[in-house]
Amino acid sequence: MMKQGKWSGRDENKDAVRGEVWDQLESGGHAMGPTWSHIPNFIGADQAAWHLAQTEEWKRARTVKCNPDPPQIPLRLRALYEGKMLYAPVPYLTRDFPYLRIDPKALIEKGVSFELAATSEGYMMHGERIGFEEVEPLDFCVVGSVAVSRQGGRTGKGAGFADLETGIFRELGIIGPDTPMATTIHSSQLVPDSKVFMMAHDSPLDFVSTEKELIVTGNTASRPRGVAWDFVQDDQFETIPFLRDLRDRMTAR
Repeated sequence: MMKQGKWSGRDENKDAVRGEVWDQLESGGHAMGPTWSHIPNFIGADQAAWHLAQTEEWKRARTVKCNPDPPQIPLRLRALYEGKMLYAPVPYLTRDFPYLRIDPKALIEKGVSFELAATSEGYMMHGERIGFEEVEPLDFCVVGSVAVSRQGGRTGKGAGFADLETGIFRELGIIGPDTPMATTIHSSQLVPDSKVFMMAHDSPLDFVSTEKELIVTGNTASRPRGVAWDFVQDDQFETIPFLRDLRDRMTAR
């Protein structure tokens, strides 16, 4: 029986490319920790973060949103050391509050190390609990990825959290059409564009950073304007406590 990811079954094509990438990370010895059903951590994540941090868009950014996964710890750490206001979601959005604000000045005042606060466990303990509407307009957004193309196509782990968050922020005006979207991956996670199946509610990437290089995709595809509620899965409404209420508030606007 073929090995399956936790959220498999929603799209066979995406399931297949995820499986190929997870297998390759494991067989190639590039992974650090679990791969299947995860945004996989990888050897060289710190170099990938360094490449992305050299962009003018990152340097200018004062407010940064970053996914909660282990391979992006080096980016969250850089954001804090560079004095940026960091926003990160509750992992799997399973609490009654969706987001946390991690303020480097507040951490210093409380004596909390940036190294601790850059982990999801640390920012859950020491970040400020907030709602989506309380997030400032974002200057730079980082999402976790499993498979990515050089043209800016992206596939996550299959749960749909990143697309949902991005759609909510776009609908609220917190992410604009020119807000840079980026990811960090191992170079073995790069796949042909034909293997990344982007849908109308997916946001293309502007930057893809690996342990070897920074890829500027030049993707000019239109960005979705908000949440494609018709694509939200029934299990997401069941497992994300605030989602129904948020949908009702947003669709009543």
